[in-house]
Amino acid sequence: MKRLNFTLDNQTVELLNRLSEKYYGGNKSQTVRAALESLAAHQGHDGWVITGYTPVLVDHDVSCHSCGTGHPEGNVLFRPVFEKGNSPDAIKQIPSEEWVECSMCVESH
Repeated sequence: MKRLNFTLDNQTVELLNRLSEKYYGGNKSQTVRAALESLAAHQGHDGWVITGYTPVLVDHDVSCHSCGTGHPEGNVLFRPVFEKGNSPDAIKQIPSEEWVECSMCVESH
């Protein structure tokens, strides 16, 4: 383990505190690590990454892509928004199956 000294503005400190409490039991080191891993995954990636989600009212019975829980017609689920990477094969690699996530899985991502 190595100690680093750097200065953060007040808004960043507040954000770090909120995120670490909400997702990592107050562990600020783990919070910063997760943020850096997320940033690294988005930089220079070749394929596709999920950059967000958009709500969708499902018009048929469907299962969550991540947890497999079934949801009936009329539920609001979330469809991922993909960002294309640099690979010339990225278009061929985008998932072609129906992909929706439940709110629990979206929150955990």
